[in-house]
Amino acid sequence: MGNIYIGTSGFSFEDWKGEVYPKDIKNYEMLPYYEEKLGFNTLEVNYTYYALPSKKTMDSFYRRTSKDFTFVVKAYRGLTHQRDEYFKKTVELFKEGIDALHDKLKGILFQFPYNFSPEKDSIKFLEEIKLKFNEYRVIIEFRNYRWFKDEYIELLRSLSLGFCIVDEPKIKGLMPFYPVLTSDTGYFRFHGRNKDWFNAPMAIRYDYFYSDEELKEFIPPIKEISKMAKDTFIYFNNCHLGKAVKNALRLKEMLE
Repeated sequence: MGNIYIGTSGFSFEDWKGEVYPKDIKNYEMLPYYEEKLGFNTLEVNYTYYALPSKKTMDSFYRRTSKDFTFVVKAYRGLTHQRDEYFKKTVELFKEGIDALHDKLKGILFQFPYNFSPEKDSIKFLEEIKLKFNEYRVIIEFRNYRWFKDEYIELLRSLSLGFCIVDEPKIKGLMPFYPVLTSDTGYFRFHGRNKDWFNAPMAIRYDYFYSDEELKEFIPPIKEISKMAKDTFIYFNNCHLGKAVKNALRLKEMLE
């Protein structure tokens, strides 16, 4: 069995204070607390979707975590929503920022929007991502259910791109939970099961708490994937009021 890393999608949330962090915690104390007190060994960095990563911030993350801590960085939306000259410029700027994480950087998650569907141009774009980011582990998250076909799973496998296994609401159009391995990296992402996914504000969309019964469903596929993968990353994105932390800690306990 390969390494299993469990954490959350982001760590710096005001509504975690008093829920999973002390009420009076300072923002700069959150990351060390996340590792040392909550006991997590990995973090999915999410702010990099909204803004290009800065060397200063990434270096701070590197210095404030132990040598065994790991990061996966979410790709900037300019890399997943643009396919022109802007994309080419952004690639280098993005790399400059994330490279400050050095050996603690274990991958980049490319989360594509719902309107990214399996057309010829989209497939070419995945090939370009592989080419531009060949020196990194790359994981692809699809939102559109039309990618849920064996031919596209095989496409990722042929490119050695990881497949992000998502748990999200069982709504027509979204990707189903499909545990499969397409590279040496297993990747699970838990968004919650809020049925009002398409209409709810962002804070409400991820307001969901997994019951023990629901978490137990994930144990067999996680173990199966981790037997085949070099590393398996598990992140909870149901971050509202620290629910991601509570679910991640419970799942970690169940797996142990």
